[in-house]
Amino acid sequence: MQPTRNEAKPSSGTTEIFKMPSADTTVPDLMESATRKPTLTIVKGPHTGQTFELDEENISLGRDPKSSVFLNDMTVSRRHARISLASIDKGLATVEDLGSLNGTWVDGAIVNKAVLKDGSTLQVGTFRMVFHTNKARTKLVTEG
Repeated sequence: MQPTRNEAKPSSGTTEIFKMPSADTTVPDLMESATRKPTLTIVKGPHTGQTFELDEENISLGRDPKSSVFLNDMTVSRRHARISLASIDKGLATVEDLGSLNGTWVDGAIVNKAVLKDGSTLQVGTFRMVFHTNKARTKLVTEG
């Protein structure tokens, strides 16, 4: 459907006014505020670009095919680490090394247990991954 023009014919140098029929107006994205699940994206190593949607409270990472995040590489222990999303509503998660041979690294430091924030990097074997909470962002209101 075409927008309807104001019946008055504009003279040279004036702005023409269009009226958009209400049936054609854009509806706001009501799902934007919906909670999205956290993700872990491989940014370096085998399977670069693969993203895992973290949909359980406790996520297992390892070479075991039964792991929530299956990382099929000899540098990864069968039961390498576990991510807990118990505090994800606050924008935080924790990762715990499960006694792996090569260790678990968060933001460049080897850890036994650490907090993951939005954008944290997680290194498990040759896999470097980025954690995102995917929590709806708060819009800043500025005066101007």
